[in-house]
Amino acid sequence: MNRTQEHLDLKGRSHSLADLDAGERALVQELTDYAGCHGWNDYSNFWMAKVGEFYGKRGLGRREVLRTVVYRLAQDLDSRLAISEGLARPPDYRDDLADLIRTRFRTRREFCEATGVSEDMLSHVLAKRKHLAIDTLTEALGRIGYTLHIAPLPEAKAS
Repeated sequence: MNRTQEHLDLKGRSHSLADLDAGERALVQELTDYAGCHGWNDYSNFWMAKVGEFYGKRGLGRREVLRTVVYRLAQDLDSRLAISEGLARPPDYRDDLADLIRTRFRTRREFCEATGVSEDMLSHVLAKRKHLAIDTLTEALGRIGYTLHIAPLPEAKAS
């Protein structure tokens, strides 16, 4: 995490820390410190319990907790540790594409019909065996009201 008022996650999304209260700031510092000196498995168990307990005392339900900046930051640090230990890979456009299909379309076939991408090609892309050409992806996404986004690369390690 940088020491400014934002956290840039692995997907290049910025999360503002400016509105965190003193308790949340202390929790973020505790999570960051713990991530810096423990392995992924220990950190995973630690942060989930810690964040759940912290917001549970404040009366937040699970769905509300999942939307907090602290939860997203802790989850991002978890991913960074897993990547640094070789237990996971960094996210790429195919993860975003899979999320889009899962949330906006009932089936992959429906997505393919809407975008003009063949089902065979989509299967290969999502299985990480092939890539879509940038112009093909841009055109397909445009057909459903989406576009590509270029974002800065965050540091891969938890800080």
